[in-house]
Amino acid sequence: MTRVSTMRVLLVEDDDGDAILVEALFEDAGLEVELVRVRTIDEAVHALDVDCVLLDLGLPDAVGLDALNHLLEAGAPAVVVLTGLSGADVGLQAVAAGAQDYLVKGEADAELLGRAVRYAIQRRRSEATERELYRSQVQAVENARLERALLPTPVVVDARLEVGVGYRAGREGVLGGDFYDVVERPDGTVLALVGDVCGHGADAAALGATLRTAWRTLVLADTEVGAILPLLERVLYSERWAPEIFTTVSQLAVAPDRVHADLYVAGHPLPLLLGRPSHVLPTQARGRALGVPVPGEWEPQRLELGDSWRVLMYTDGLIEATVGGGRERLGKGGLIEVVDAAREGRASSLVDEVIGQVCLRHGGPLTDDAAAVVIGWDGGA
Repeated sequence: MTRVSTMRVLLVEDDDGDAILVEALFEDAGLEVELVRVRTIDEAVHALDVDCVLLDLGLPDAVGLDALNHLLEAGAPAVVVLTGLSGADVGLQAVAAGAQDYLVKGEADAELLGRAVRYAIQRRRSEATERELYRSQVQAVENARLERALLPTPVVVDARLEVGVGYRAGREGVLGGDFYDVVERPDGTVLALVGDVCGHGADAAALGATLRTAWRTLVLADTEVGAILPLLERVLYSERWAPEIFTTVSQLAVAPDRVHADLYVAGHPLPLLLGRPSHVLPTQARGRALGVPVPGEWEPQRLELGDSWRVLMYTDGLIEATVGGGRERLGKGGLIEVVDAAREGRASSLVDEVIGQVCLRHGGPLTDDAAAVVIGWDGGA
C-alpha cells in the first residue's frame, strides 16, 4: 500500500472533546495530517478540497445518513463516518450509501483511525480511476460509432476507378464535423462528397454523421444530382442544434464515361486536379454554404477531365494548418507542393501520405480535423 505523505483531512464534528480526541489519535498514529475542523454540514460543503472527510453523523444541522448524502451531493472526496450509536448497523448503511468506511466512537484507536483514513483515500482514488477508465471506454465506443458514420467504406463497383479516402482527428484526438463518402450508382455515375460542419466536438460529429448518412440515402435513392444539396440542406435545418450552424460541402459527380464530371461547391475549398503541376479546379459556379440564410443555389460546373485524371477533395483542416508551429498557414499553394511531392514518391496511399506530410509541416497533430478523398481514372487500364 502506498502511504500518503501528507493527508488533508476535514473533520466535521460539533463536539470539542471528540475533535480533540481525533487530533490526538492522528498524532499517536505518527501520520502527517493537515486537519481542518468545521462544526456543521453547511460549513463542510464549502471545505471539501481535502483528501478525506471524517464525518460525525450527529450534527446540529443534519443527522444520520442525511449528513452523508448532503456531502456526497456536494462532491465530497473519501468519507469515513463517525458514529456514537451502538452497533454497526448505521455504519454499514453509510458505507452502502457511499461512504468508504465507518468508525464507532470510543472503539477506534490511533492505528485503526490511521488505517481507515488511508484505505478510504486509496479506495476513493481507485474508484475515480475506474470511473475515468469506464468513461474513456464509453467515449472510445462512441467515437468508433461516429467514425463509422462519418467515414464509411466507399461503395464503388468499378475496380478500374481509383478511390482513396483518409481522415485525421485534431489535436485532442476527438472527432470533429468533417465527413466524406463515395458511392457508385447502377448507371455507372460515381458521386463523391467531402463536407465540414462548423464547430468541433460531439455535436459537430453527430451532425456530420447525420448529413453523411442522409447524403448516401439520397444517392442510393437515385435522387437527381442537382437536387441532392437542396435536400441535404433541409436535413441540416431540421437537425442542427443552433440556427447559426452551417456546413460546407464539395460534391463531384463523375459520368459513366469517366471523361467528364459535374462539380458542386457549397462554400467549400475547391478540389485539386492532380498533374504536373497540380492546380485548383476552376469554377464559376461556387455556391453558398448549406444553412447560410442568403439567396443562392448550387449550379454544377462541368469539368472535361479527359482520358486520365486524378482529383483530390479535402476539408480546410489541411490548408489551414500552420507551418512549423508559426502563424503562417499552409494554404492551397503549400498543399499543392505536398501533393506533388507525395505523387513523385509513389506512396501506397496518396491520401494518407498527404495528410501525414501536412502534419509534419505543421509540426505535430493538426489543430483541426481533416478529411480527404482522391478519385482517379487512367483510361480504364
